[in-house]
Amino acid sequence: MSGKLLRIGTTYIPVSNVDLSSYWYVNKLGAELSYKDEDKAILNLANQSFFLVKSNENQSANFFDIHGNERFSLTFEVNGLKALEAIHRDFKQNGINVGEIEDRGHAGRNFVFYDIDENKFDVWSELSPKFKEKYLNL
Repeated sequence: MSGKLLRIGTTYIPVSNVDLSSYWYVNKLGAELSYKDEDKAILNLANQSFFLVKSNENQSANFFDIHGNERFSLTFEVNGLKALEAIHRDFKQNGINVGEIEDRGHAGRNFVFYDIDENKFDVWSELSPKFKEKYLNL
């Protein structure tokens, strides 16, 4: 194989209402809206492009593992435990549906949150070392 995958450029998220969802992502998560029509919105968030795609009711990006646990398909990273605690507090104050900060038995801590369509996302306190080195000079 001569080539290799370099990065994830776009993530697609099913939503029931493009207007309401794009407003939520911009106002609750600080996303930047770059395009919107009646079927989709394109947002820039966390160094990635997100397409909010109008979907049928009761669809989400979530899935169930072999044990019947609902899982998220994306984990956002923050730079350390203090940053995780701060964003957790901000999300709660901003009315976002969030879970408790958890110790899952690996490095760092995590919590989950949901958008208005019940798409479940994860936040982890451990920022990728390569990302730190390349983009934050830490």
